Amino acid sequence: MRVTVGATTDGKQRRSEVGLGGYPAVTLQQARDKAREVREKIAQGIDPIAERKAARSALMASRASEITFEEAAGQYIAAKSPEWKNAKHAQQWNNTLETYAFPFIGKLQVRDIDTPHVLEVLEPIWKVKTETASRVRGRIEAVLDWATVRKYRSGTNPARWKGYLDTMLPEPTKVAKNGNHAALPFVEIAQFMRHLRKMEGNGARALEFTILTAARSGEVRGATWDEIDLEAKEWTIPAERMKMGKEHRVPLTDEAVALLKALPRLEDSNLVFFAPRGGELSDMTLAAVVKRMHEAETKAGRKGYIDPKQTGKDGQPKVVTPHGFRSTFRDWAAEQTDHPREVAEMALAHSIDSKVEAHYRRGDLFQKRRALMEDWAGYCAR
Repeated sequence: MRVTVGATTDGKQRRSEVGLGGYPAVTLQQARDKAREVREKIAQGIDPIAERKAARSALMASRASEITFEEAAGQYIAAKSPEWKNAKHAQQWNNTLETYAFPFIGKLQVRDIDTPHVLEVLEPIWKVKTETASRVRGRIEAVLDWATVRKYRSGTNPARWKGYLDTMLPEPTKVAKNGNHAALPFVEIAQFMRHLRKMEGNGARALEFTILTAARSGEVRGATWDEIDLEAKEWTIPAERMKMGKEHRVPLTDEAVALLKALPRLEDSNLVFFAPRGGELSDMTLAAVVKRMHEAETKAGRKGYIDPKQTGKDGQPKVVTPHGFRSTFRDWAAEQTDHPREVAEMALAHSIDSKVEAHYRRGDLFQKRRALMEDWAGYCAR
């Protein structure tokens, strides 16, 4: 049904038809009521056709600006991933948000996300998984910043730290001790290594190699044979596999070389340490080796492999972690040797805090690091 109405624009009379809906969805009485409303609006100087167009335009604009946090995160990751140094970085972003953020805010429109929503994500993990929680906060902030620039939301970013969340949550560095990787006291490393060398499997050998090189477990698990020169006793980790995005040479001790030479190899794989069904070992594999060793010790009536300086929620000392052996190495180097601090830091592939020092130091102290790692291997084999 349609009604013909007249409207005056710029002193000129024009006539238009306004649709009222079709029968039987709209009854005759309803059509009459709608026609009356249209004429009343015209009498008030309102153009019903222009009003409908404006309402339709507003609706379309509103729908165009609708995007959930999960959708925004996907678009942000797709836009930024080409500039990330590691192809796995995008997957890490998605996994972190999928685990911690999406269950709370994934389906929310980004324009509706506010402080209570962000705190709902962060507060349960802030004190128990501080490093992870801090990373999640930063990623939520980045996605919401992207959404603001794209006009999907406006106002203050509720995930911003400085001057905002820092007034509601404790400083990460103040609670980070609760989230540090549990480390074995260095005086117990020789006993641990004797036990470890009795363990079978690529997971045990990967953990042993991790300790001997003071490398990150991810660097070891992803190691390939073309990165290793057994004759020169060197392992060169390419920049894309390093946390700092810089190539890192690792001096290999006689113990590390002997370990490598004794490893089995797969014809169709270049991985040094591979899973039983092929492919890269998981980080949980190395952690499982430590767990089995710890349980064997406790069953024998001994205290096991624990970090006496860290306790879990149950108040009991934490079982050491694969990553914690880097702290074991660092504590040993500082307290038991005369090797310079910068040599130990470079062995761990840590960044140089001083920008000036970083600018002028071009070498990698390789020979000095070789001496340090030989001393470490000797200490582990006491």
